[in-house]
Amino acid sequence: MIRLTFVLRRKPGASLAEFQKYWREHHGPIVARHATTLDILRYVQVHTLDDPMNQQLANQRGAMERPYDGVAELWWATREGLHSTFTSAAGQAAARELLEDEAKFIDLPNSPLWFAYEYPQINPTPEELVAREHNSLVKLFFCFRHPPNLHLEQAQLYWRTSHGPTIRRVAGGMRMRRYLQVHRFEDDLEQQLRASRATAVAPYTGHAEAWFDRGDLAVAGNTPEGRRAMEIAVEDEAKFIDFANSAMWVAKEHVFIDRR
Repeated sequence: MIRLTFVLRRKPGASLAEFQKYWREHHGPIVARHATTLDILRYVQVHTLDDPMNQQLANQRGAMERPYDGVAELWWATREGLHSTFTSAAGQAAARELLEDEAKFIDLPNSPLWFAYEYPQINPTPEELVAREHNSLVKLFFCFRHPPNLHLEQAQLYWRTSHGPTIRRVAGGMRMRRYLQVHRFEDDLEQQLRASRATAVAPYTGHAEAWFDRGDLAVAGNTPEGRRAMEIAVEDEAKFIDFANSAMWVAKEHVFIDRR
């Protein structure tokens, strides 16, 4: 499957609660209504939490960008299917309607987007974990840029072949439930979507997603194994991540479409 990641900043003047309410109650149903036309397999809204954990995570890595207000995640079966839906007359009409509504509540120039492929690193059984509003799971979202001394391909290769195994080795200490690497790739359609939104912020190298139970996090943070696991993770991240131009936060998920 192919994914579109769209990290969102709200328009000036709106509160986080107002932004997320409109996004969930008004925009989400519009996307769901066009699921068949746009051949969307899955659509998830990732709502950023105003949580002290966000600052704690940033402090462990020095100065970082402030968290985004949310993430729109969409999945298609294939790249070819994705392109065909956006070139049909019905697909273009649906895309125009969505863009018109996005402009009402999203700061589009400061909300970058990119296409990506998933590389699962830790998967539970059953695989599906959702950090729903009323369960104890939280989703960690970490969008990052690689440092200037590395090319995109070099950073992604290290992330996939070295950092992934490192996290798998220490995941028990951190009590991590699930971990995905989501690697950006270049695509002409990304440029078209960025142009239609006058996007000014560059896309990220990719993003990491991890799911934790709050109870497990509280325990792990008070054990030597948990603290050492986090130290190892951050030390290795510094080898391929530019922390000052990256952001991370915890969030809850709202699933609108799931036709897999």
